[in-house]
Amino acid sequence: MASTSTVTRRILGPFTLHTPRLPHRLSAANSRLCSSKQATQKDRKPKRSPFKPAANSTHDWIGPPNPLSNLRPIVYHIPENETELEKRLRHLRQETEDWNHNFWTKQNITFTKEKEAFIFSQLKAKGLTARDEQGRRRTLSSEEMAEFYKSFLDHNRARHAKYNKEWYRRNFTITLLMARVSFSSIMKTVTDRFRGKKNSTPTT
Repeated sequence: MASTSTVTRRILGPFTLHTPRLPHRLSAANSRLCSSKQATQKDRKPKRSPFKPAANSTHDWIGPPNPLSNLRPIVYHIPENETELEKRLRHLRQETEDWNHNFWTKQNITFTKEKEAFIFSQLKAKGLTARDEQGRRRTLSSEEMAEFYKSFLDHNRARHAKYNKEWYRRNFTITLLMARVSFSSIMKTVTDRFRGKKNSTPTT
């Protein structure tokens, strides 16, 4: 998320929730898995983007997918006169974004390393090298790779279940905070209108 040209606004507001992953399905588990070239980069916590929306911005901003986690980073809008409850909600959402990014970064790197090791072992068992005579990387058939995918999901089933449990817990807490923020905002609006009418009423 290096420049405004690569960033888009999220106009759905703070009430957009994430959808949980379904690790027991192969397609869902692979939805966050990135390419070998991307995932073999150093496993380090990426620096937060220096991008800041304009001061008059009223929306959250979403950047392009991260090359390791495949998740789009979000810069949350900080409203003027932010209340402590709103600040608590924003911090929890940001912390959840970071937690989610870190999980999928590590998961993708692990997936790629194990996949490469599996391919190498299968080729070695066949007496083949990693590359053919033309220097092209050898690949395995879809049936052979299906064996690896199933094995990877089975070995990570408990980890995915733990992730999903924490994911639901976080989203439930965020939803409750959103409801409290909305209720507080409604009460403030009603109170301000009542005070305005009271002040505008002529006295005798």
